Amino acid sequence: MKFRVERDVLAEAVTWIARSLPTRPPVPVLAGVRIEADPDGLRLASFDYEVSARSEIPADVSEPGSVLVSGRLLAEISRALPAKPVDVSLEGTKVTVTCGASRFTLLTMPVEDYPQLPAMPALTGTVDGDELTKAVAQVTVAASRDDTLPLLTGVRVEIEGERVTLLATDRYRLALRELTWKPAFPDTSQVALVRARTLSDAAKSLGASGSVNVGLATGQGVDLIGFEAGGRHTTSLLVDGDYPAVRRLFPDESPIHAVVNTQLLADAAKRVALVAERNTPIRLTFTEGQVVLDAGQGDDAQASEALEATLVGDDIAVAFNPQFLLDGLGALTTSFVRLSFTHPNKPVEFTGQESLEGEDLKEYRYLLVPIRFAS
Repeated sequence: MKFRVERDVLAEAVTWIARSLPTRPPVPVLAGVRIEADPDGLRLASFDYEVSARSEIPADVSEPGSVLVSGRLLAEISRALPAKPVDVSLEGTKVTVTCGASRFTLLTMPVEDYPQLPAMPALTGTVDGDELTKAVAQVTVAASRDDTLPLLTGVRVEIEGERVTLLATDRYRLALRELTWKPAFPDTSQVALVRARTLSDAAKSLGASGSVNVGLATGQGVDLIGFEAGGRHTTSLLVDGDYPAVRRLFPDESPIHAVVNTQLLADAAKRVALVAERNTPIRLTFTEGQVVLDAGQGDDAQASEALEATLVGDDIAVAFNPQFLLDGLGALTTSFVRLSFTHPNKPVEFTGQESLEGEDLKEYRYLLVPIRFAS
């Protein structure tokens, strides 16, 4: 095997492929990146039995072949090389990487021991890359990071024709985002539970490619989701299990609501949170015309700040985990946020508004459970 490839092209592809390699692979070959060279270019791949990644890049191939080398080491080397063409050749059991005056020799692993990669599922639909990236970022903030609850580390994806709904919760907050896409078949109706980390990685890395093709295979032995854009493919096994019926947690009616400038509220919350000890909440007190944020009590450091706000309904006070509050505000892309209340101790719904007096936009909804505080 022998080929020449542009340094930036190689570095970008290997870095993307290697991002999902396991830190402690159950077998050594799973730490490798497989490179296949033929007259059409290079195909790079990684697989850990759950997530696979493939990338196709142009290269001048003089001798076809395939090889398996340490993915993380190759990624580090390719990023460190000078901005010149890279020559790669296989000599026995070693791969030589030459770029300008730099020369590296890597040991190979037995490519015949590498597992067969799963096939990309048939096309289910196509979604705008920027819209997917934005939607996934808004929802995954609410997904659990606790691996002892694998169901809650996933994002529930509900597909009904042209409408896709993403849902995530960690029991303390719930995020819902709706978006439209182009289904392969108009009557498509499917539900899948996708790992939040995998979904986030796919959206970030493929979203800039314009449109993203999504394939979903369920009920066929192996439940799999796949994403493809710009010569890159990634697949992931779906999370197994029944997701809790969280959609019903959104209130049908909210007798009280307040509207505040999103950025001003986020900035004030960050400042007030400086005196909040670990797991200590920020208290928000809403009265006509303003909201007062405060944290700290007794002999501890204290902070308070007042902001302009509109209030419809009775005065109300709630307390939130500061980071959960900031996550919700940061996920909104509108100038104003509407907080809808049913009771001081019931979950509060966050939605966006483009103007102070405008209608709230329901395409993104963030539900946050308040923390009880002493009166």
